[in-house]
Amino acid sequence: MNTKISLHDEGTFRAAGAFALVILFGMGLLYSLTGTALSRTVFPQQATGSIVTLDGKAVGSSLIAQPFTDPRYFQPRPSAAGYDPMAAAGSNQARTNPDLRKRIDEAVAAVALREGIATQDVPAELVTQSGGGLDPDISPAGAQVQIARVAQARGMDAKQIEELVAAHTQGPQFGFLGESRVNVLQLNLALVAEK
Repeated sequence: MNTKISLHDEGTFRAAGAFALVILFGMGLLYSLTGTALSRTVFPQQATGSIVTLDGKAVGSSLIAQPFTDPRYFQPRPSAAGYDPMAAAGSNQARTNPDLRKRIDEAVAAVALREGIATQDVPAELVTQSGGGLDPDISPAGAQVQIARVAQARGMDAKQIEELVAAHTQGPQFGFLGESRVNVLQLNLALVAEK
């Protein structure tokens, strides 16, 4: 049996090895570096996580929800991921799941009690989780029902808080995609600035 590699086979191995190196460094390294550099040039804020700072200290991301438990702040949507970006996920419970119905009923009662409103006035996004569990925005209605609580906890006039909500309400993206929304972190930072 002849195990000697012919010159033709050596050329094939060299070509395959060179091709593998080109793919490894070209696509694995250069492509990644180029994409990263381009994104940091074109979208510098988003490419670095849309980090929001206060007095030079990072306090969160405008793209990822975080919990606020103090009554002086607006509350975001609930999170199936516990507001952990490494565990982003929805609950994956079907509408027919009795556990989902029970959790929503309990959440509606808790939000109604916290905000001092009737259960039928609780906006859906304050008791349901988003698909990724980290939605940073709530609807203007979700912010409106929280105004009285926030104003009372801060000792501020409700009209002042209403003006802040209105100033931080963003319309649909590009004027027609999605619904109006309020970024909870940005709104809470505006409250901090008002003191």
